[in-house]
Amino acid sequence: MNMQSRPSVLRMEPGDAPFHRNPAKSHTLPARAYFDPAIWEAEKDAIFGRSWWCVGHVSRFKEPGKFVTVEVADESLFVVRDRKNELRAFYNVCTHRGHQLLKDDGKTNLIVCPYHAWAFDLNGQLKKARNTAEMIDFELCDFDLKPVRVELFAGFVFVNLDADADPLADQAPGLEEEIRYYCPQIDTLEFAQRDTFDVRSNWKIMIDNFLECYHCHTAHKDFVDLVDMDSYRTKVHTIYSSQLSDAPKNTNSKAYTFKKGEVDFGYAGWFLWPNLSIWVYPGEPNISTLQMLPAGPERCIEYQDWYVPGGKASPQLQDAMDYQKDVLQPEDIGLCVSVQKGLRSKSYNQGRFVIDKGLTELSEHAVHHFQRMVMESLGGEIEE
Repeated sequence: MNMQSRPSVLRMEPGDAPFHRNPAKSHTLPARAYFDPAIWEAEKDAIFGRSWWCVGHVSRFKEPGKFVTVEVADESLFVVRDRKNELRAFYNVCTHRGHQLLKDDGKTNLIVCPYHAWAFDLNGQLKKARNTAEMIDFELCDFDLKPVRVELFAGFVFVNLDADADPLADQAPGLEEEIRYYCPQIDTLEFAQRDTFDVRSNWKIMIDNFLECYHCHTAHKDFVDLVDMDSYRTKVHTIYSSQLSDAPKNTNSKAYTFKKGEVDFGYAGWFLWPNLSIWVYPGEPNISTLQMLPAGPERCIEYQDWYVPGGKASPQLQDAMDYQKDVLQPEDIGLCVSVQKGLRSKSYNQGRFVIDKGLTELSEHAVHHFQRMVMESLGGEIEE
């Protein structure tokens, strides 16, 4: 992860307690980190403009011409499979007058600007620009689309606005191997469903909440009935953390009923910097991504995309998807909206991370790990 030194928008202010590199000694981020417009503006470049961003599963790009658009740090991008079967990513901006080229997702044989009909091949080359043949010093090749870094990682397509960013596999060693262990069929799964949640909460609150199960026993009764919390452990790594329970507690839980699958486990989840969580539920093969898309200092759009065999959910998988959409996510959203309101209170600025020696399911060390990366990205002061 590229964390260059830069002027801090998270500098210490009177009344702030220190953020310490040791989570057991550290206070949390100050409350203003979750609603200050200046901090939100700084995050666009310092975090989202320098990090790998998940566009979707590779199954969305099955053949040449298949494309998906995505918004990253106020930039519109698209990923497309070209005629040589390679994945390409470009700024979604016509090089003539700046009009956006593509919307949503779909398939095209030629990328044609809706404004003046400049036409680009799937590899980004400008092929046709009407009424330019007699122009002085005009060459089509000078107006090709501007490329963006794109990589395939663990069955998913990622983009990065930073042309100098290290490969994702180098930044997150070991992550792909973990995901493939719990979901060996990841390459052959297909898109089945997207659930969208519009949350009145800062994106970081949503991540903080995902990264600890200290709240699970009180807020997620059905999840605790599904997963063996005694074996539930969170481990932090470079730019990711894992939440794994290797023992299924109840195949007939209050959450949903399932039959044990090829890999016998209780739950597998990962956080990948800066805003992606990856879920594998026990039972039939499945994987989902829950991405927290900042929409302002105090608003976040969540997309949960599900991938299952053949793109059609079985009754068991549909029950799991419905549980996530109708029960678990609303429970978490209610918590995060309440926290957002509470952080605005004059009575609150910072808390402490609850850390136990065994780093059990009740420990908040992964929250500290995430907040530390936020501090490093924004040039905040971290005590050693």
